[in-house]
Amino acid sequence: MCAAALIASSPGRHTTEGVFTDCAAIWCVEAKPASTQCAAVVKQPRAAPACDQVGSNYTAAMTIRTHPLIPPTPDTQIDSQQRVWDGRFPIDVVHFRHRRFDGALSGERIWELWRRGRAAAVLPWDPDTDQVVLIEQYRLPALAAGINPVLVELPAGLCDDGEAPETTARREMLEEVALPVTTLHPIGEFLLTPGGADELCALYLGRVTAPPAGPDGVAGTAGLASENEDIRVRVWPAVRAIEDALAGRFPNIVTTLGLLWLAARHAAMRTAWRTP
Repeated sequence: MCAAALIASSPGRHTTEGVFTDCAAIWCVEAKPASTQCAAVVKQPRAAPACDQVGSNYTAAMTIRTHPLIPPTPDTQIDSQQRVWDGRFPIDVVHFRHRRFDGALSGERIWELWRRGRAAAVLPWDPDTDQVVLIEQYRLPALAAGINPVLVELPAGLCDDGEAPETTARREMLEEVALPVTTLHPIGEFLLTPGGADELCALYLGRVTAPPAGPDGVAGTAGLASENEDIRVRVWPAVRAIEDALAGRFPNIVTTLGLLWLAARHAAMRTAWRTP
């Protein structure tokens, strides 16, 4: 039994009707309802303009980023790479073999790889007031995971082609918090979903001056209107934010990781950064 079946050859598009369209061969495989057998999939011809229109409508307002092929290494043999979806974030199907721990070459493995690329995130911290500036925004994947879709996060974003992560970090601070960051201290680089995506996030501690906030900590809203962003900015006492991170109250892993790092380096960083 299955809810959908996707068959593709690169390049491809996936339409909002649940139809995977192979734009090269101009064929579509339509998913049958969950109550039907996978074998009951119907193959129908589809005109080429529909493929082009779906892709152009979906990606028209998005920043285009390139995602090169995966290079082979002495311990990794790439048999084939096929782009089956080429929207904002491409999906590649990769056939490969790798060196096993016993020294032998593995059998062929097939992996679906979500290509997101480099990213950067900042934990904005005011060492003089000992406050952190966090953001809140709606995340559809959180809803799909069955949790509250409004997450507490750090300002973060994907790097544009050729953009250094530090430049991305400073840009995202202005776009999502409307705050300049005076100093960036690198925390580390972290692979966020190693089982399925290549997103490598450079995480920084950023020195800022916390903005004025109301009794509830809310300092205002921010975000790019062109991307329909709706971001609430909230100022937290660092101690309280760290306590919530330790208690597991922040499902966003980058938020928790940054705050736990600050907890471990709190005294040393206050001594280094606090205004005399």
